[in-house]
Amino acid sequence: MTHTLTVLVENTPGVLARVAGLFSRRGFNIDSLAVGRSEDPGISRMTIVVEGDDRILEQVTKQLHKLIDVIKITDVTRDEFVDRELVMIKVNTESSTRAEIMQLVDIFRARIVDVGPKSLTIEVTGYESKINAFENSLRPFGIMEMVRTGKVAMLRGFKSTTINDNQKKED
Repeated sequence: MTHTLTVLVENTPGVLARVAGLFSRRGFNIDSLAVGRSEDPGISRMTIVVEGDDRILEQVTKQLHKLIDVIKITDVTRDEFVDRELVMIKVNTESSTRAEIMQLVDIFRARIVDVGPKSLTIEVTGYESKINAFENSLRPFGIMEMVRTGKVAMLRGFKSTTINDNQKKED
């Protein structure tokens, strides 16, 4: 089973390396990892997607809690959450294929972010399945380059993975 974790960490140098190192040392594979500042500039939010059963998830969670920079871990897998990925794809174009590619851009609600003489760079956001379908649709034209963010996730509604002042670790 795939688990999606949101992990709040202190926004300090080296925290990403410590978290990634923990996974590596324990032999856990990270399927997706996205990190960025949260609404609090001193806290970063990591969205980590990891494959494994509940026992693996429990081990990962226990090990993460041991890291000093980790503030809060939430497994959003069984809750209702919204997730998105971003991909930018540079695709080969000829004058004869540009219209067809632009039609795919419209169908997938993507955006052209750069136009070259023989290429288009396109961005699209959405669920993993949408991103995969868009990528597969562009493959016949020749993908020159591609970059994908990995999943970011938030709980739906009033539920939150943020912390309040009572949950912050004591120094």
